[in-house]
Amino acid sequence: MLKLENISFEVENEKEILKDVNFTIEKGKFIAITGPNGGGKSTLARIISGVVKPTRGKIIFNGEDITDLSITERAQKGISFGFQQPVRFKGITVNDIINIAAGENITALEASHYLSEVGLCAKDYINRELSDKLSGGEIKRIEIATIIARNSSLSIFDEPEAGIDLWSFNHLIEVFRKMHKNKDASIIIISHQERILDVADEIIAMVDGTIIIRGAKESVLPELLHCESPENCMNCHDILEAKII
Repeated sequence: MLKLENISFEVENEKEILKDVNFTIEKGKFIAITGPNGGGKSTLARIISGVVKPTRGKIIFNGEDITDLSITERAQKGISFGFQQPVRFKGITVNDIINIAAGENITALEASHYLSEVGLCAKDYINRELSDKLSGGEIKRIEIATIIARNSSLSIFDEPEAGIDLWSFNHLIEVFRKMHKNKDASIIIISHQERILDVADEIIAMVDGTIIIRGAKESVLPELLHCESPENCMNCHDILEAKII
């Protein structure tokens, strides 16, 4: 489904943020990317989604080179991106944004179904405006409802747990579990949260713009959390600096 070839990203007069990143994600996989702050995780997510373009390298999606496509063009190809801080749209209702995401005029009942999927009572939210009156947890779940409505081939989430309460976080975990049941679609989540990492099929750990470990959750997560002598293991030491919680 997705293949990254030698992806690098540099900012003028600053260090190289990503350094020759290579990996492939197959259809139906749930990949969690973790690591310390400043390790390049969010930059990688933005590059895959088309928010920014790599300095070097190539991105292949479903057999097509999408390296030079914009975020809008990639969305049309089936890639959705959930921002760490979702955008609020004054004057647009929840029903409006779900209809836009679905790409067609759907009924209020159909739109309500997507809200129910993320644990929101439809009658309380369907006609509300996407303003600052909504909490961080509410706006985050509404954004995820729009991604579900789009039925994307690849959904990318950048630290979806940021700024939300425990109750909302518990619902997010269940939403991701449900999304993962669609074996025709893949998920990438950037996160430090152990509970999110534990839902994934595979974990990728990044430090200083490079991938230092990748593997099945069953083998990688215990290594991240329970290294017996991190002071003698540079890889484990670096990963533990991510402060996974």
